Amino acid sequence: MSSAAILTSIFAALMVGAVSPGPSFVVVSRIAISRSRLDGLAAALGMGVGGVMFGILALAGLTALLTQFAWLYLVLKFAGGAYLVYIAFRIWQGAKAPIEVSGAVEGRASLGRSFSMALLTQLSNPKTIIVYASIFAAFLPKTVPAGVMIGLPIGIFAIEAGWYSIVALAFSARRPRQVYLAAKHWIDRAAGLVMGGLGLRLIFSGAMLR
Repeated sequence: MSSAAILTSIFAALMVGAVSPGPSFVVVSRIAISRSRLDGLAAALGMGVGGVMFGILALAGLTALLTQFAWLYLVLKFAGGAYLVYIAFRIWQGAKAPIEVSGAVEGRASLGRSFSMALLTQLSNPKTIIVYASIFAAFLPKTVPAGVMIGLPIGIFAIEAGWYSIVALAFSARRPRQVYLAAKHWIDRAAGLVMGGLGLRLIFSGAMLR
């Protein structure tokens, strides 16, 4: 199989995973709709960087380490789940707080918060690295061509950041913002419940592995 065919197969599988709704989708859409378009794009950048980090770790063999030391995988699952529950609590707690949505950028601090929240959300689920490793194992040859090694991180970033940029642009449009402002209390409560449920599922799935 040529390098182009290998990369195409891997990227197609990763794209399916990227567009599947989950904590990342909730975080990016909410940042875009409640802050600004640039904040949403900063969050998309964080998702891209997180995806690249997971991809590199999967290539480096961290999956084998997590398999060998089951306790480390459990710790990462519990920590990731706890972070998602924390984010859920913050969203729920701020549901009644009024906000002013405008197209203006609040500054570098706001963009940095959006980026870091998205990055931490992306990294909160260690299962992602297992998925990456499984896809790599299915399509990568025993000796990985240099072109594939170089192309993988670039493609992963393009998929993750590209998809969530689309999400950010869609949810930062005027109509979605108007809907959000009109029903902020209920939308935030729903987002908090979804995020909390995903966090608890991550924690309970880790407990089931004990």
